Amino acid sequence: MHLTLPQKLYLLCYTVDQGKFRAVDLQGRGQLLRAGALAELALAGLLGTDGGKVARRTGEPPADTFAAEVWSDLPTERPKRWLRFVHNKAHTAEGAVRAQLVAACAVAPPEKRRLSPLASHHVIVADPGQVLELQAAAREAVLAGRAPAAVPAHASTMAVLAAECEVSTVFTGKERREHKQSLKALAAHFDTQVPGLRRALRDSFLSSRGVGGGWGS
Repeated sequence: MHLTLPQKLYLLCYTVDQGKFRAVDLQGRGQLLRAGALAELALAGLLGTDGGKVARRTGEPPADTFAAEVWSDLPTERPKRWLRFVHNKAHTAEGAVRAQLVAACAVAPPEKRRLSPLASHHVIVADPGQVLELQAAAREAVLAGRAPAAVPAHASTMAVLAAECEVSTVFTGKERREHKQSLKALAAHFDTQVPGLRRALRDSFLSSRGVGGGWGS
């Protein structure tokens, strides 16, 4: 199946060798998925991003249901700052993206019902190899040492957004420190394409983590 950027980011957080999502990678994931949708919309030319603010351009909504939902939240006239569009509906994002993947048979709920408060996050991924490929692409965007402009857009966007949310399946804390300059260069390139979004994602992630929030359902 063709994966949208939010769907790729959802799968990117899966820990293949453990067959689950680590709790540490669930906090802030709603913001990550909404930022992915916003980035994809911006790169497709469906958003205006002047002055670090965002507005949607007139036209038909995207065919993807999650992208269309995010797109419809945006103003059409006076641009507004990114943060509210990343943060305010983050708690609903994961359920929407997961439902898409379940419908496409890319993931499935476990057969046995769980009583854990994290039960909705327990899924079985149909193609773990695909997850490993996504993780490898995001890591190579930083670790291969290529010029940011030479990195495929989907890989660089996954790497930048995952780094801002400290997704452990992509980079460890040590790797983020060791490759700080490469990440910085990739982030600066992303900022020229979608100005303001990356900082809004980071601010949203840190504010949620600081109060123990940011969990989707």
